[in-house]
Amino acid sequence: MSKKKVTESEKPIPLWLALTPLIFLMGLLFCGVWFFSSDSSSGPNQISLLLATCFAFMIGKSRGMTWEQMEKSLVKGISLSLGACLILLAVGSLIGAWMLAGTAPALIYYGLAVLSPSWFFPAALIICAMVSMAIGSSWTTAGTIGLALIGVAHVLGLDPAMTAGAVVSGAYFGDKMSPLSDTTNLAPAMVGTDLFTHVRHMFWTTAPSVLIALCIFTWLSLTSAHQVASPEAIEAIRGTLRNSFNLGIPTMLPLALLLFLALRKYPALPTITAGALFGAFIAIVYQPDVVRTFADPDHALSAAGAAFKGIWQAMAGGYVASTPDEHLNQLLSRGGMGSMLNTIWLILSAMCFGAAMERVGLLQRIVETLLKGVRGPGSLIFTTVLTSIGMNIMAADQYIAIVLPGRMYRLEFARLGLAPQNLSRTLEDAGTMTSALVPWNTCGAFMSATLGVPTLAYAPFAFVNILNPLIAITYGIFNIKLTKLEDADPAVYQEMEEELEEAHLDEVKEQA
Repeated sequence: MSKKKVTESEKPIPLWLALTPLIFLMGLLFCGVWFFSSDSSSGPNQISLLLATCFAFMIGKSRGMTWEQMEKSLVKGISLSLGACLILLAVGSLIGAWMLAGTAPALIYYGLAVLSPSWFFPAALIICAMVSMAIGSSWTTAGTIGLALIGVAHVLGLDPAMTAGAVVSGAYFGDKMSPLSDTTNLAPAMVGTDLFTHVRHMFWTTAPSVLIALCIFTWLSLTSAHQVASPEAIEAIRGTLRNSFNLGIPTMLPLALLLFLALRKYPALPTITAGALFGAFIAIVYQPDVVRTFADPDHALSAAGAAFKGIWQAMAGGYVASTPDEHLNQLLSRGGMGSMLNTIWLILSAMCFGAAMERVGLLQRIVETLLKGVRGPGSLIFTTVLTSIGMNIMAADQYIAIVLPGRMYRLEFARLGLAPQNLSRTLEDAGTMTSALVPWNTCGAFMSATLGVPTLAYAPFAFVNILNPLIAITYGIFNIKLTKLEDADPAVYQEMEEELEEAHLDEVKEQA
C-alpha cells in the first residue's frame, strides 16, 4: 500500500520558523527607535512592519502558497481596519472643527479654573472614567475630554505623557466596564456568558487596578505641583483664550450633541461626524472673526466664501491658531484629516503583518505551543493573557485579541471546570487593556494621534492598563475569584457540558 506524499504546506511548521518573522520585526523596530527616536512612528515603524510582512510571505511561498492566496489575506486584513481608519479621519476633522469653533479652547479655559495641579492626574483619570462609562467609548472620550485635559496640562506645565497615561487609564476603565461598550459586549458573546455576569466578574480585577493607579497618580500630582506655572501665568493664558474666542454656552453645544448621540448608542462614525459638522456650524455662527482671520486674513473673499474656506481647511488640514501667545498657538494648532494619515499608514501596515502571520499559519503554531504548557487554572489564565497581548502586538487589533483567544480557549476553560465568565474577564483584562500600549495597534495609534503624545511615552503611565493583566494573572495563580463551571448559570453549564461531550467524540473519531 503506497504512502500518501506529504506536501510542503502539510508539514508541521517548526516553532523556530514561526517565531522568525516576529523576531525579525522586533529587531527592525529596535533599529527604528535607535536611529529615529520618537520619529520612528512617522515611517520607520511602517517600513519595519511591511518588511516583516514580506518575510512572513516568503515563508508562505516556501511552503507552497500562491501569491493570489497571500494577496487575498492582505485585502481581508486591511478591510478589518477600515472602520478604525474612517473613525480616525472623522476625529481629525472633529478636532479641527472644534478648535475653530472654540469648543476645545473653552474646555481648556474652564478646566484651568477648576482643576488643581495637586490632584490633576487622579482627577483626569476619574473624569475620563466617568465619561467613558457613560458613553462606552474610550476613543470618543480621548478625542474630546482627553484632548482638553492634555491642553490644560500643557498650560499648567504638567507632563503631557503622565496626563495621557491618566486619560488612557480612565478611558479604558470606562470602556471596559460600560455595558454600552462594544468590547464589553463582544467578550461575553464570544465565550457564552451574559453581559452583566461578565461586568460583575470584571469588577474584581478592575477595581484594584484603578485604586492602585489613583494612589500612584495622587503621589505624582503632589510631587509635580511645585513645577506648575504661576497663577499669574495661568490667568494670562485664560485671558488670551477669552480675548481670542467667544467663550460661552454655544461653544459647548458640539460636545453636548456628541455625548447625547453616544448615550443613545449611535455608531461611533456618524456620532463623531455629526459632532464635527455641528462644530463647523458653531464656528460659522459664533466665531466669525476667528474663521475670517484663519481662512482669509487679507479679506480677499466674501464672508460666505471665507466661512466655507475656513471650515473646509480646518476639517481637512487642521486649525492654525494666531493668538498673541506663541505657546498657546502651538497647543491649539491641531486637527484635520491630514494629521491622521500617518497613523492610518501605521495601522494598515500592522494589519498586513497580522494577516500574513495568520494566513501562513505561523500565529496558530505559536498558540499551539503555548497551550502545551497549560497544567491548571493559573497557567491557563497566564497563557490567555500572553495570547491576547501577543494578538495585540502581531494582529494589531483589539477585536482580534478578544475573538481569537476566546475561540481557542473556550473549551480549555471548561475542561478545567472554569465558568465562561473567567475567560471573558481575562480577555478584557489583557486584550482590551493592553491594546492602547502597542504603538502600531489601532488603539495605540489612535490614542497617540489624538492626544499628541507617542504611545511609548504615555505607556509607562497607563497604570490601569498595565496593572489589569498582572492582577488577572495573580488571581489565576492563587485561585482568587474564579467561578467554577458548576456554579455558573444552569443553561450555560448544560451548554458547555454538551460542547465538551461533542469535542470528546470528535477527538475519538479523529484518533480512530
